[in-house]
Amino acid sequence: MPNFGPGADPEMIRDWAQTVEGLGFDLLMVSDHVAITSDVARQYPAPFYEPFTALSWLAGITRRVQLGTTVLIMPYRHPLLVARMAANLDRLAGGRLVLGVGVGWAKQEFAALDVPFERRGKLTDEYITAVREAWRDEADYPGAARIPFWIGGNSDAGIRRAVRLGDAWHPLRNTIPWLTEAVGRLAAEAEAAGREAPAFVPRIVLHVTDRPLGEDRRAGEGTPEQIRADLASLAALGAETVVLDPFGGDPEETLRPTAAWKDLAVVAALRQGGNE
Repeated sequence: MPNFGPGADPEMIRDWAQTVEGLGFDLLMVSDHVAITSDVARQYPAPFYEPFTALSWLAGITRRVQLGTTVLIMPYRHPLLVARMAANLDRLAGGRLVLGVGVGWAKQEFAALDVPFERRGKLTDEYITAVREAWRDEADYPGAARIPFWIGGNSDAGIRRAVRLGDAWHPLRNTIPWLTEAVGRLAAEAEAAGREAPAFVPRIVLHVTDRPLGEDRRAGEGTPEQIRADLASLAALGAETVVLDPFGGDPEETLRPTAAWKDLAVVAALRQGGNE
């Protein structure tokens, strides 16, 4: 759900959560930015609700749906702060947190936060390790070690990071052929490392159309029949969870959330038809 843009306010965020939970979906995720610099604002303008803050509020107004980040930009916060906020949120939410993380992309935002952009990959690796160690070693983090880390990113480096440090690999918004090939790379990387491959949990576009789209469409775009086929293909690749991203890129969409909710209702109907 969009936690940003001109339509973002507490009522809209509440309505999103209640709609998603009411339709029977299993997981509600938000994105992350801290300093809304000009490179960020072009895509994700203010107001931007910080994810731990927003998810903590949502934890109190939902009961069943899992809550997560897609993705938390790992280098932006001290790892001990992330460890405590995530552990606290998970406990307040009754064990419902999924921590999707990534390296980030907005150079101006990195500069505003005084974080070296060129070290973002190394920092991400170090911080994930530090968070896991804090959860394991600190007595006041009960149950936090089971919070899953989903490693975001479509690059080879992201795949390698998921194999080394993740519970799941979380690629973003691509085509079925690309995802099929990438899952093969994930398996090969895991085999080479002598590890079990992490789970495959893609985030795909959601855009329902009246007419079929061409072969170059991304997964989740097209008619209900095409989307049904995409979900079946992803299940065949091993995906037990698929995140649907209905944001089309125009911040003005946040003023009209019912369009996204209608598309989500289409997928909910496919699930209810026995195609989970």
